[in-house]
Amino acid sequence: MKKIAFLTSFALAVLIFQQPNLFAADVDARAIGVITGHYAPRNFAAGSVSRTDLDKILSAAVRAPSASNRQPWHFTVVQDQNLTKQIVSNITDGNILIVISGPGDSKTNGAVMLDCGLATQSIYLAAQSLGLGSRIYTGPIDALNSKLKADLGLPSGYSAVALVRIGRLPAGADAVSGASTRKALNDLVTYK
Repeated sequence: MKKIAFLTSFALAVLIFQQPNLFAADVDARAIGVITGHYAPRNFAAGSVSRTDLDKILSAAVRAPSASNRQPWHFTVVQDQNLTKQIVSNITDGNILIVISGPGDSKTNGAVMLDCGLATQSIYLAAQSLGLGSRIYTGPIDALNSKLKADLGLPSGYSAVALVRIGRLPAGADAVSGASTRKALNDLVTYK
């Protein structure tokens, strides 16, 4: 009887694993929806971002691809409102900043810039997939590297590459009416 139960379970497992993932289309559609439906809000609502959400977002970031799997990035989560306001002057209370940094002068190392950029996009999209607003900033990076590096505790030998602001969206936030126009696909892609 045990042998029959084992064989039945084994046969069922084989059938299940031979079938295409029944949920793959759903997952693919949701991923494409987040990527194509994103927008970078300028207005955020007050309210904190939970540690659970931050952990999910950072878990996505550390899984970003990198050249030779070097994973050169470091993430600094800035929750201190005095520090956040020094970096982004119009930040809303409760918003956080994640500073993405890489080794050396990241501006001159293309692989580090790309790797950190991929991690930055993962943070940006993960936050939006959780229903949060996210916006990527690079403008404050030079000032951050020259004036706030020590205050932020960036690792020795690392420089900030980008930062992502994450916060709650205001009620009635509308991605469609505020969306910037995009160039046509035909203007940006060449098939040979």
